[in-house]
Amino acid sequence: MRITEAARRLGTSPRMLRYRDSLGLLPAVREPSSPRRPTRPAPPPPPAAAVRWTSAERDPATAAAHRQFGERDLDAVALALAIERRYDVSPAALAFGLRVLTEPGVRAEVAELGRRIGRIQAPAARALDFEQERALRLLSMSQHPQRPPARRPGRR
Repeated sequence: MRITEAARRLGTSPRMLRYRDSLGLLPAVREPSSPRRPTRPAPPPPPAAAVRWTSAERDPATAAAHRQFGERDLDAVALALAIERRYDVSPAALAFGLRVLTEPGVRAEVAELGRRIGRIQAPAARALDFEQERALRLLSMSQHPQRPPARRPGRR
């Protein structure tokens, strides 16, 4: 289905669906089943930066192609809308949350910020002490191997 019908079924606007798509909150677009029509060459760049280009002017190869929304897309948007309402977050915040979950570098930096501002606690010192003591015991055992106790005669 086209974006207008998808927006109507979800109770949102086509503009909001395009925004969510630009944030990466929709499943990736699948390849079209029919071949695309040949497109005309790209127009020359505008003389002033004040002119806004439409998507067709930016990428003429996709000018004829319109995203078709399937049930999978509608389910993803419905889930995103429910999460946003439940946790009172914006689509941009939800997109950033997904980025934190999928990019280890971003995850590490956000965790460091959380520790610095006191929202995430550093690992418990006791756990670190236990591991340090264990390592020291293992080292001392390897340097001074213990002999098994001597057997007394007559006992089995």
